[in-house]
Amino acid sequence: MGKYVIKALDGVNIKIRRGEYVSIMGPSGSGKTTLFNMIGGLDRPTRGKVYIDEVDISKLDAYELAWLRCRKIGYIFQTFNLIPVLTALENVMLPMIFAGVPREERIKRATELLERVGLGDRLHHKPPELSGGQQQRVAIARALANDPAIVLADEPTGNLDLHTGLEIINLLRTLNKEKGVTIVTATHDLKMIDVSDRIIYLRDGKVQRIETRAEVAVEYEE
Repeated sequence: MGKYVIKALDGVNIKIRRGEYVSIMGPSGSGKTTLFNMIGGLDRPTRGKVYIDEVDISKLDAYELAWLRCRKIGYIFQTFNLIPVLTALENVMLPMIFAGVPREERIKRATELLERVGLGDRLHHKPPELSGGQQQRVAIARALANDPAIVLADEPTGNLDLHTGLEIINLLRTLNKEKGVTIVTATHDLKMIDVSDRIIYLRDGKVQRIETRAEVAVEYEE
């Protein structure tokens, strides 16, 4: 028997504008996480190109990709990915260590970020001492540590209850509006539609359709 080629993504051609809030939606196996990882330089395409600021990141070497991920992109994961033995402050400072930020500046910036996400009184708490929503807030602060132009959030509300998930969605939207950060989420959460500028629907690795929030609202009204 010959080999059967499975295409995780097939003919995907999208452009995300600076400062946009875009949600990638679709059923499990649709290619959301693969597309998310391609945009973030976590995976390389076998064919095609991925551009950030007119640079094809699929052609960058390991060192150049590491620099890009450290300086230009912040990541938020469904499982938080915090280091349990470090405090909230230390977790947020970690990306700044890799970026060579001086210690005093790291402490100052991490403190300000945690205060911004409502955790000014939890600086020295470790992840096991925090609720799921608080851990995700730490993860958001960490994603912003090096003042990235892009924040990628993979199922950021997936492990949270309804109320806490809504708080995280609104927090991301506020950061998007106030700081002009481009936010791209891979999500099943329909509440994300309410804050997204555009929604990209994937199915079987292909873009099914792209809609604005207003277009989705009209569909629901009909």
